[in-house]
Amino acid sequence: MSDSNQSWFHCGRCGELFLSEPGNIDGRLCAKCGFDPSTGAPASDTKTPAKATVIPPAKTAKPASENSAGHSGKRTVKKRKNRHLMLKLVGGWVALLALIVGGAKLLWPDNQNSYGDTQLEADKAATINREDDNRQLNEALPGCAKTFSSFLAAGGFEERSQFVLNPVTATSRMVRFYSQNPLTSLDPETLQSSAKELIRLPDQTKVINTQWTTPDGKTIEGSFQQQQGEWLLDWEHFARYSDYPWALFLAGSGPAEGEFRLLARERLAEERKASPTISLVLYAPRFGKPLDPGFQSPEFLVSRNHRNGKILDAAFKQMREGNAVFNSSLPNPNPDGMIRVRVKVRRVDDNQLRSFEITDVIACHWMSVDETGVPLDQQSPENTGNQDL
Repeated sequence: MSDSNQSWFHCGRCGELFLSEPGNIDGRLCAKCGFDPSTGAPASDTKTPAKATVIPPAKTAKPASENSAGHSGKRTVKKRKNRHLMLKLVGGWVALLALIVGGAKLLWPDNQNSYGDTQLEADKAATINREDDNRQLNEALPGCAKTFSSFLAAGGFEERSQFVLNPVTATSRMVRFYSQNPLTSLDPETLQSSAKELIRLPDQTKVINTQWTTPDGKTIEGSFQQQQGEWLLDWEHFARYSDYPWALFLAGSGPAEGEFRLLARERLAEERKASPTISLVLYAPRFGKPLDPGFQSPEFLVSRNHRNGKILDAAFKQMREGNAVFNSSLPNPNPDGMIRVRVKVRRVDDNQLRSFEITDVIACHWMSVDETGVPLDQQSPENTGNQDL
């Protein structure tokens, strides 16, 4: 068949042009898609056209299902865009926070964090130390109570000396002290413990301090240190030991110089704070009655520029600030405005004119240790006597 007997037809199915005989309407098939060009239905015969081809997807009309899939794809793309937008927003916030943190570090350097960390470590260490001190205190208390009870139950100072700290030194002092003072008589069975603590001296010596009450209202103190595996009583602290009775010394009796455990009160502290000297009076303590001091001395003037004056200044300041010697936590047994001192005092008699001077401030407590018990920025090596009365 020649091309001259064929004409061009348009396929209503696939939209392509094809050649076919003009009169053959029923048997006319599209040479491209193989279907009837007018209805799009398959041919009634089984003859397969030789040039039938698959229509490319881009050129075919999309079914309804395909259109739905297209809309779904658009929604998927939109969701992806939204996710990208959220990720960008989150990233922006992270970057902004990083800038804020960086600026804060520039304004407040790391030393603040370092201080905070150091403080936390210090607090943690302090807690651990308190727990350890409480454990050691509880372990030591039975031994201290046994020593104290044995000391009080003993018949005389010779027998009592085996329960005291530094017994060789203490024994000679006990003999001299009790030759001028009555022997303390207490029933250990009637004592009631009212307070106790463990303190550490600057050399890390552990001291157990206790307070007891008696049925007649006395307050008794006991300080204990461990020596050769035993907790022994600091007898000089317990007895408020002085070389000679304070009232007799002031009256002119006994040695011209001695060591005394006394209470000190600063006179006119506010009025004299710019004065080069400290004015104070000294009182003898009364055993069992810490709030009721005994005989009062005349006025002492102590130079603030000497070591003795610096120690006293620091002790009175510490008392006014509510701080205790060696950070003691026991209730303060002293009268208001008074501090404890362990001093050496000299008496001078010149043509019936009597005067006194403090030659040495040994400590601002009554324990048998030479630590002053007060913080001093500078201590002058001078230990000379201060102005006379």
